[in-house]
Amino acid sequence: MNPIELSIFSSRINAVCDEMGAVLQRAAFSPNIRDRLDFSCAVFDANGQLCAQAAHIPVHLGSMAFAMSDIVAGQAWQENDMYVVNDPYLGGTHLPDITMIAPVFVAGRCLAFVANRAHHADVGAHSPGSMPISRTLDEEGVVIPPTRLVRQGRLVDAILDDIVGATRNPNDGRGDFAAQVSANRSGVQRLSALITGLGTDAFLSALQELNDYGERLAHSALRTIPNGSYEFEDVMDDDGMGNRDLVIKVKLTVDSGRVSADFTGTADQVEGNINCPLSVAAAGVYYVFRCLMPAQTPACAGSFRPIYISAPPGCLLNARRPAAVAAGNVETSTRVVDVIIGALAKAIPVAMPAASHGSMNNLAMGGVNGIQPWDYYETMGGGMGAGQQGGGLSALQTHMTNTLNTPIEVLENSYPLRVTRYIVRDRSGGSGQYRGGNGLQREFEFLAPTTVTLLTERRRHAPWGLNGGHAGAPGENRLNGELLDPKISFTVQPGDRLTIATPGGGGWGPPPPGGTSDE
Repeated sequence: MNPIELSIFSSRINAVCDEMGAVLQRAAFSPNIRDRLDFSCAVFDANGQLCAQAAHIPVHLGSMAFAMSDIVAGQAWQENDMYVVNDPYLGGTHLPDITMIAPVFVAGRCLAFVANRAHHADVGAHSPGSMPISRTLDEEGVVIPPTRLVRQGRLVDAILDDIVGATRNPNDGRGDFAAQVSANRSGVQRLSALITGLGTDAFLSALQELNDYGERLAHSALRTIPNGSYEFEDVMDDDGMGNRDLVIKVKLTVDSGRVSADFTGTADQVEGNINCPLSVAAAGVYYVFRCLMPAQTPACAGSFRPIYISAPPGCLLNARRPAAVAAGNVETSTRVVDVIIGALAKAIPVAMPAASHGSMNNLAMGGVNGIQPWDYYETMGGGMGAGQQGGGLSALQTHMTNTLNTPIEVLENSYPLRVTRYIVRDRSGGSGQYRGGNGLQREFEFLAPTTVTLLTERRRHAPWGLNGGHAGAPGENRLNGELLDPKISFTVQPGDRLTIATPGGGGWGPPPPGGTSDE
């Protein structure tokens, strides 16, 4: 293909992912998928290597790119079938992220796969929202190994009944599964048409060229990093079980356009649920280096070929079953990003930003409203770290997730909750030549008895500044004005109020004389 043809091919295969996402959003029942957009869609080749992805959630997509080949190799794929999986130790992230995979057959030959991953607010955990303060994987909900959910085009009702039967609201769960199936059917249809139009040989040749092009761009970008070894470490606040200041350490070795990330020295896996499988750690590494590549770099396996990742088995970033992992996907992944950025700041200091708010600020809750059980899950944004080009943005998600908030109108119409305060947390960004972005503050009033779980970070250790910039303000969680632990589960009564103040981003560069930062 000439460059124009290759660009058109890349755009067409990316459009398959975009259309899958549009179908999933419009068909989903739950606000978490429909309104917050907590889902991702991608295309893989016949060996499970990433071909394309939509601009969805980095922690979903990077982990799928790392682990899909093992899932593909382990199943006997048939036309018009779909498999479902959420097992973190078999290619998943954490149990609420349920992945649906469909093969794409053309003329009787399996040539590709489409997949979508969506976060279900209820997967049968012992606490509402299915993000519990847990010690083992089984406490976090239903564990689904790779399982054929659609056989010859028809749902296997017995399997779906078993999965949604463990939840509090099976009808909503069934609706979200139907939306995921529909998204994959759309992807199979569109990708089949693309392959048929090009011809099988031309399609496979185009994939090879796309991967080779991605690898060339990746090498070119990584060669701008000086050769050498760069180390950095940071800590997790706690694991919710009394273990504090848990180290995540990385050694980056750069050698002529190739990079290895070695996490030797990272803390051992812990009793709480901030552990994660290696696929989640890989997602954080891939994300940072993808940000250093040119904008036109395709989201394909070739773009990640020059990056090598290792972590000792049994450590926080390469946990062994049955370690709990609910918060590892959402919280530990953000610290992986921080340590990679911190290490790169020693090599290319002008290109790297200060630490962002460093937590997805997870809020899970639920109960019974009348006779109807309900589950709600939300992540909240914070301050972005400042960089050499200017101050950080305020009150938004950063790095490993880009989900939206649940609109107040949807939240109050769907659940026995009232949002009484929702503001930018003024001056929470760290000062510097450029100030870090501000966090946000959101206050909920409860209208019915509710069980609440918080999984948050950067409450004890503030997001660091860079090149002389000051740290952002740490976050705070309060119930009726009383300070709460970062990771905690509790029950509230009508009239109680929960306030979550998220961290600000770190500042960049020394503050100017007089202490006034450039906003």
